[in-house]
Amino acid sequence: MSLKIAFFNTKSYDEEFFTKVNASYHYDLQFFKEHLNPRTAILAQGCDAVCAFVNDDLSQKTLQILQQNKIPIIAMRCAGVNNVDIEFAKKNHMHVLNVPSYSPYAIAEHAVALMLILNRKIHRAHMRVHEGNFSLEGLLGFDMHGKTVGILGTGKIGTATARILLGMGCEVLGFDKEPNTTCKEMGVHYVDLTTLLNRSDILSLHAPLSKSTYHLINEKTIQQMKKGVMLINTSRGAVIDTIAVIEALKKGQIGYLGLDVYEEEDLLFFEDFSQEIIQDDVFARLLTFPNVVITTHQGFFTKEALEAIAHTTLENIHQCVTEKKCNNDVCSQHCPAKPAIR
Repeated sequence: MSLKIAFFNTKSYDEEFFTKVNASYHYDLQFFKEHLNPRTAILAQGCDAVCAFVNDDLSQKTLQILQQNKIPIIAMRCAGVNNVDIEFAKKNHMHVLNVPSYSPYAIAEHAVALMLILNRKIHRAHMRVHEGNFSLEGLLGFDMHGKTVGILGTGKIGTATARILLGMGCEVLGFDKEPNTTCKEMGVHYVDLTTLLNRSDILSLHAPLSKSTYHLINEKTIQQMKKGVMLINTSRGAVIDTIAVIEALKKGQIGYLGLDVYEEEDLLFFEDFSQEIIQDDVFARLLTFPNVVITTHQGFFTKEALEAIAHTTLENIHQCVTEKKCNNDVCSQHCPAKPAIR
């Protein structure tokens, strides 16, 4: 019998890329627009696995419903699993599969694009031209060449970002619990966090969200940064304390802010609210600053990345079902037993 997978929180592009890749697996894919949460989990009844995204709710209550319906596999089509109750999943022998790497270049290039947009004020220049204003007043930027850029988190994405910036002639500093040999060989200089904050003209965040990184960028750490620093976040929204960042923007401590993520993005991102009033006052305040550019978690959004995500997600499920192991099972490196397939 064909394996049945319930895909939640899907858009047209999810269906397009997963359907294409599924030609090699022949699974029965069920696509739902609804977010996965305790209210919608029942939609997966009769399925063998669910596939979820970064802003789905995989709390204990959701997992309990999946467990009651004998659905042992949770395939995340993303790297982060901070929205999953991993401890509950482990205790109940559920398998949480993720996509730890798809296209680090996509996110790295997006991070650098945010830097260039903010620096050269391209977003403002674009709007001026459409209004017939060709003045250069207020659009002065700076050479990236020779500037010091701090990379907080030097995994694959941080490494790809560093490589681009080194090619632009920047001095690149790195901070990570485990220094990356590749980064060292490229010319990244590893320093402690305080030094990274003190010396960076531009600070780019590439750390996963965990207890140790939650609000890592806060009132205290912001005060250790250069006045007028450019802060870029393409990692997870809650790595920064948004309220503290707004205060720093008002005082000029942060001179530029580029965000592809937001700590309360679950209620906003990936949906069209253009005909509605945004109820999030903090987010609305961010939109009032001329030196802030926000994109809606689109760093990953390239053809190459979406194809890689689809391939890895379906292969993760295939491994867990047929080989008794899955390299990307965050609950266990080796599945204790084959999940039962109807």
